[in-house]
Amino acid sequence: MILSKKMKFYGLRDLENIPQMNNLSEEARFATKVVSHVLPFRTNNYIIEELIDWDNVPNDPIFQLTFMQRDMLLPEQFNKMADAILRDENSEKLKAIANEIRYELNPHPAGQMTANVPIENDEVIPGVQHKYRETALVFPSAGQTCHAYCTFCFRWAQFVGINDLKFATDESNRFQSYLKNHKEITDVLFTGGDPMVMGIKKLEAYILPLLKPEFEHIKSIRIGTKSISYWPFKYVTDKDADAVLGLLDKIVAAGKHLAFMAHFNHHIESSTPIAHEAIRRIRETGAQIRTQSPIIKHINDDAAVWAKMWKDQVALGMIPYYMFIERQTGAQNYFEVPLSRTLEIYRDAIQEVSGLCRTVRGPSMSATPGKVSIEGISKVYGQKVFVLNFLQSRNPDWIKRPFFAKYDESAGWLTDLEPAFGEEKFFYQGELKQMLEKKRNRIEKIEEDKEDVLQSA
Repeated sequence: MILSKKMKFYGLRDLENIPQMNNLSEEARFATKVVSHVLPFRTNNYIIEELIDWDNVPNDPIFQLTFMQRDMLLPEQFNKMADAILRDENSEKLKAIANEIRYELNPHPAGQMTANVPIENDEVIPGVQHKYRETALVFPSAGQTCHAYCTFCFRWAQFVGINDLKFATDESNRFQSYLKNHKEITDVLFTGGDPMVMGIKKLEAYILPLLKPEFEHIKSIRIGTKSISYWPFKYVTDKDADAVLGLLDKIVAAGKHLAFMAHFNHHIESSTPIAHEAIRRIRETGAQIRTQSPIIKHINDDAAVWAKMWKDQVALGMIPYYMFIERQTGAQNYFEVPLSRTLEIYRDAIQEVSGLCRTVRGPSMSATPGKVSIEGISKVYGQKVFVLNFLQSRNPDWIKRPFFAKYDESAGWLTDLEPAFGEEKFFYQGELKQMLEKKRNRIEKIEEDKEDVLQSA
């Protein structure tokens, strides 16, 4: 029998109220407090009580996934914040120090704040990203938080209270007008944060308008979420669970393809009875659940973990979709796995599963030009190289045009790689530079015009 659970959040101020934290040394508890002043910390009672094996802390993967560790900051960053806390600095001083460190952590990688934002009628459309022709991302303002924060999250900047690092839209029709005017967009991805933290009324406000005839060109609605991992009660025993499932029914009945882009970083997250029931109920609406995760040191940098995760997901009716590479932001130094090792883990894992699990694509980098897949390591004309490919790109013509980079055992991201065979640059780089400069200049012109209007008012 599945019992309901009332959600209880734990943030920085609540660390001392988590009894299980007494399992850690005083030094480890202090380290968690220090790092949580910089990177966003939030967990909940389900994670603490049912997912973390406290006898295996600090090595437990879900503990690593949700609780801050000392080495998630560089030594000088950690010491700067630790010293301020020990000096008992006031909250404004601590916030200022935290913000200094945050801006050192590349808060918005891959052009999220400039290159990906759409412009219409000389206005930037807030809370929308349109990087790939067919797909638009929508960031609901009420969905820019999560049931818990992943320590590796590449969108951590959404949660730290700095307005110029936030990316969100509201329920107004501005994003709807943009979608309506761009018939090339067939897929809308609601993302965050996590859209599924929203109640039913907010979800309906964003989604139901897209079921109207004027949005006939929108064929697929995707929901990026970790709610199945972090709060599966959303679909089973929460007070609006049945209403949420009813909304999913309406989306499918309207002829839209509905896909949950579900984040599972370890097989433990899909192992509980409540998670199984949530998955079953979501799938009964006709929605598909596609799974994805980066490969993350200390959490899932093990082929056996990935193989089991994919097998379990298929057994539960989910579709393995992407293995990503951790982005260059936040605590990347702590979580990064070199590209060569990532490919080795992927190959070892994929060899252990049947074809039904091999729907997973990757390892893939969601970089500024697009989703770059590491296809393999080869020797061409006597030179050891990475074989790379675009799975998705800013210019669709770049897709499936293999290109080569010099093999570098320590490289962890696309920008660490150099073209092979004496080439000065990768084939797409010249065009990409022109694209980015054009967009940047246009945004700067819009901002200058706004400033002129304000000054003349």
